[in-house]
Amino acid sequence: MKTLTQSEVKAYVDQAIERAVAKTGSTEAVKPSHREVFHWPPHAISYDYHVTPQQWTERTTIEVRGELLDVDLAHTEHGVFGRVENLWNEALADSVDEVLEALVEGCEPWFNRMDAVTEALGRTERYHGHFDDFHAGELVSLLYCTDRDVAHTALVEIEKHASTGVFLEAFLAILNDNRHPYRRSAQWCVLDMLEDVNAFAKTLEDRERIVHAIKNLMWDAQDDYARTIFKAGVVLGGHISDGIAADDLLELFRAPSKYGRVSAVHAVFHLCEWLPEKKDQVLAALEELNGREENLEIKEFAQCMAQDIASGATDHVPEPRFDES
Repeated sequence: MKTLTQSEVKAYVDQAIERAVAKTGSTEAVKPSHREVFHWPPHAISYDYHVTPQQWTERTTIEVRGELLDVDLAHTEHGVFGRVENLWNEALADSVDEVLEALVEGCEPWFNRMDAVTEALGRTERYHGHFDDFHAGELVSLLYCTDRDVAHTALVEIEKHASTGVFLEAFLAILNDNRHPYRRSAQWCVLDMLEDVNAFAKTLEDRERIVHAIKNLMWDAQDDYARTIFKAGVVLGGHISDGIAADDLLELFRAPSKYGRVSAVHAVFHLCEWLPEKKDQVLAALEELNGREENLEIKEFAQCMAQDIASGATDHVPEPRFDES
């Protein structure tokens, strides 16, 4: 992996944000689709029929999105087999035309993924490489990809290289981002990695900056797309679970965002599991919240959560889910 500094990696986040805003003309958050796991290569159907290497006797081409791909053909008693060897994609049909049509269709998922990668990186030519070829700046850019499985694959690669210590500033920039339309899925990925906060925070100051950035993300969130704000509370209360996180979670009881307040109320249940000495302080804060909360769903949730914490329950009531999230 190409070696970059923290500021250089962060610059890739800044550039990704500027590209997206320029392209869409908007900073409004987009609700991302669910992650669909990418499985490639497809099943090699020729193996099921024991097609031998000697049977692949004919060669032609297909065009997919402006690219010409070489195709090998095998005529057998079962029909015509075709394969795009470079993409490990195969098909079986009754005629050459039908198998070529099937191969074009079969290549679409690969091209969809590569086009999503290309767009996320701001490249002009379609990318056809591998994720382990990307450097840290490219990987953080891919967290913004519209294809959430691409973002998840980038997440996995980043975790492999956490020890390089170059990701913190980029992570903070993503958590603080209020402009990229696909910021919620990128923020979810960062939060997922920060469940192991010590892998990325090397000092107490780093840890404090992460906690405060997560708090700021929750404070005035206007949506909970991708359940990002909920996850933010889980990270603070259930994973970081220290005094700094505790203080920020209790402050979040006064957040203007209903999503932030709900997430914080849920998070303190897990905070008390890890820091039982905070139990009385949390219960007092929940009582104070109940006295001023105007949202009836949050009020009821906070009351039930206080009962669960006070009783030492090992599980808690489900949090309210707002329709628009």
